[in-house]
Amino acid sequence: MKITVLDGGIINPGDLQWSPITSIAETTIYEETLPTEIAERTADADVVVVNRLSLPSEVVAQIGEKVRLVSIMGTSADLVAVQALEKRGIAVCNVQGYSSEDAAQHTMALMLELFRHIGLHSDSVHRGEWTERNTWSYWLTPPICLDKKVLGLVGFGSIGRRVSRLANAFGMEILACCRTPRNPPSYGPFSFVSMDALLQRADVISLHCPLTNETRGMICQKSIARMKDGVYLINISHGGLVNQEDCAAALRSGKIAAMGTDVLAHEPPNAEDALLHAPNVLITPHMAWASRTTRQRLVNLTGENIRRWMQGTPVNLLTRTRKG
Repeated sequence: MKITVLDGGIINPGDLQWSPITSIAETTIYEETLPTEIAERTADADVVVVNRLSLPSEVVAQIGEKVRLVSIMGTSADLVAVQALEKRGIAVCNVQGYSSEDAAQHTMALMLELFRHIGLHSDSVHRGEWTERNTWSYWLTPPICLDKKVLGLVGFGSIGRRVSRLANAFGMEILACCRTPRNPPSYGPFSFVSMDALLQRADVISLHCPLTNETRGMICQKSIARMKDGVYLINISHGGLVNQEDCAAALRSGKIAAMGTDVLAHEPPNAEDALLHAPNVLITPHMAWASRTTRQRLVNLTGENIRRWMQGTPVNLLTRTRKG
């Protein structure tokens, strides 16, 4: 039994323990892998572990003949040709629910920065502007209080529910739009609503839904036109949910007052990325999940996925193929 980790560098730059995986079987770990290296590096592997390495159909054909499981270190499978792997008799599994706390906290951090302008004013003080003004208080732009603001959550899974609870603690009214409304929280004010109602009523819209053919580009010129003037937009889910050119235009016009995002349609962005040149945008480099605690949990759960698959009781499968 051999395990090959093809792109472990981002997950573990040296501050984690690989033992939940390496204790299972002989393991080879690569920091990163080029598409041209996949065939050689998977030739003797029974299990292949990937994080954000792209495995489209043409690359799947190059994976070693012995491989019977591709284990994704993460939730999203948008970079992996799951059906092509299934046709080869290769099972695919992922890790779910490992970063809900981190993602929710990052959502609130972006929201608070957009409303309170902490970094802007700290930089001002360090430039000496407080001393120069010779006054006990000043602001470059007034902070805004979250109390009584309406937060619209698009998606109400584990992350959306955690954001809802945190936002409620700040006194916000919560609206949630999801495919299967159920188990409303006990606190209020809270309502399940349609997407159209959410767009019209929310002061802040935060995206927490999967990227599918139906949700790709859902935030676009048409949906933005239905939003309140001066709405705030937050995305820590998938860059593809947003039409970045349409959002940039709305930011320039003021229709969207400000945006905070941890994800972009193309990562890393190119120099012409529309959001890089739009006003009032906070962009963090896809790091909402990246606390040490959460990354170690991801390694631990990946190891558990592999163990369960070996024992014939697989979990988190994305394929009908269970074990080769």
